[in-house]
Amino acid sequence: MQAVSRRLGHRYLKPAASVILRQSTYFFPLADYGVEHPRYISTITPKGVGHLVRKGTGGRSSVSGLIAVVFGATGFLGRYVVQQLAKMGSQVLVPFRGGEDAHRHLKLMGDLGQVVPMHFNPRDEDSVKAVMAKANVVINLMGRDYETRNYSFEEVNHGMAEKFATIAKEHGGIMRFIQVSCLGASPSSPSRYLKAKAAAEQSVLREIPEATVLRPATMIGTEDRMLNTWAHFAKKYSFVPLFGDGSTKFQPVYVVDVAAAVVAALKDDGTSMGKIYELGGPEIFTMHELAEVMFETIREWPRYVKIPLPVAKAAAMPREILLNKVPFPLPTPSIFNLDKINAISTDTLVSENALTFLDLGIEPHKLRGYPIEFLLSYRKGGPQLGSTVSEGVSPDSLP
Repeated sequence: MQAVSRRLGHRYLKPAASVILRQSTYFFPLADYGVEHPRYISTITPKGVGHLVRKGTGGRSSVSGLIAVVFGATGFLGRYVVQQLAKMGSQVLVPFRGGEDAHRHLKLMGDLGQVVPMHFNPRDEDSVKAVMAKANVVINLMGRDYETRNYSFEEVNHGMAEKFATIAKEHGGIMRFIQVSCLGASPSSPSRYLKAKAAAEQSVLREIPEATVLRPATMIGTEDRMLNTWAHFAKKYSFVPLFGDGSTKFQPVYVVDVAAAVVAALKDDGTSMGKIYELGGPEIFTMHELAEVMFETIREWPRYVKIPLPVAKAAAMPREILLNKVPFPLPTPSIFNLDKINAISTDTLVSENALTFLDLGIEPHKLRGYPIEFLLSYRKGGPQLGSTVSEGVSPDSLP
């Protein structure tokens, strides 16, 4: 047995062909397990493929040349703007003032290192300058339709926009500035939010006449605060409150279309610079009609409680009175928001001669269908069932 072992060892362990490693009492021929073994040699033939990273907008791994700072990127519209910018190979700087979880969902939207979170203080000019230092595009999405103890309508919607425009002007390397306002913004509006947005437009255009201003209508999408709020309220209380008689008209728009308009304004040859665009959906709804669409989608019997405007304002007034008088933060208003009630007292429609989606080469989506598909999650029996009409109608015949 020992003789056989010696013969086998001499056959496989030839000093000229391999180096012998001794581990405990076993011998391993290095040549059979090393990097030169055919099993571990790459089969990919190296070829002259040129640059690994393309120029232009060929995808998220290309380089578009845009370094965009998106103020308000962690908000509703912000996530869609960041996604479309990163999709075309832009580097996106994401200023945030909250915790580390505020921007986590955005980092996955771009290639490695292309979505860059930057902690900043919007009240500190040096902090804002540090965020803009390497950028060549500024997109301001910051806005809030309710007040808090720390931030007023005027500071968030007007003061910050004016500060960003002033710093961008001093920067000298900002090629494009896009200010996202709101449809219906006017100095004469009964809403303080819309007044502040109108003042912000004037301040931005005064500092940067070449800026582009976009005025989107009420935005609808997965994270919106309109249809989601109504559906949640309807599931909890079995009705939806309508202020006034529900006849106020507006043009809700799909949030993805608004994000596409932002990117389209950046990609054009400069024709959108210094212009104001009003971005409304292709359909006009009354508040009552939009609530009907919501009930139809979640398959619940429509039930409404019409609340006169003076009564609705009275119900929303205590929060406004106590906001800065109590030593603790008050809950965020959802349905009974005094400023929103003031805003919906008049119709909000695209002006007759205004520049619209079509001038940016975009055809906006109609509301029914995919834009409101997220409401299926509110169906009591699941996406293919319902608690009322589905009992008498085949699910295949329903939208």
